Amino acid sequence: MRAIVQKVQKASVTVGDRCTGSIERGLCVLLGISTKDTDKEIEWMATKLSNLRIFDHPETGKPWDASVVQCKFGILVVSQFTLQCVLKGNKPDFHNAMKSEESEAMYDKFVKVLRSKVGDEVPIQEGEFGAMMQVHIQNDGPVTIPIDTPESLAVQKVKPTKPQKQNKKNNEGNKKKTEDSEDKKDGNVENGVNESMERLNVN
Repeated sequence: MRAIVQKVQKASVTVGDRCTGSIERGLCVLLGISTKDTDKEIEWMATKLSNLRIFDHPETGKPWDASVVQCKFGILVVSQFTLQCVLKGNKPDFHNAMKSEESEAMYDKFVKVLRSKVGDEVPIQEGEFGAMMQVHIQNDGPVTIPIDTPESLAVQKVKPTKPQKQNKKNNEGNKKKTEDSEDKKDGNVENGVNESMERLNVN
């Protein structure tokens, strides 16, 4: 599961001429659900979003020290399957995105769990699942934070290529071959010089 979280002054979603959800200050969350996501990822992501400290503290004014719950701001959640895109050359491939029917059930469950985490004092608004939406975001900062569940990060992780170890025995063998070749070359040169001298003496 992947979320793109933006700290906003305001945000809204419209479908055609109809507004499906809007908030003032708070978080706009674009949510991408993968084929491997389960209730475990829903719980993890909802907990992370409810505790994410990216606002100024309402009492001390300290930056990056308060969550959306502490500030009683709003959250706008928008389903976005394109976050599970994998590029194949220049063409996006969405095979990692969960199929529509299953994904909608997961999305609804996520919103329900998130509501239970943040409580009644934090309004949660939504886009419209599966619709062609226009998302209007007034980013504050700008502050944009990508969040991946641990399972998603594990899939993305690529092991670094280890440098090949040189074989000491082979290196020594190659060195000896080079030395032998040089000795042979020197011997050939010396023999050639001797033959030339002998011819000069005969003549």
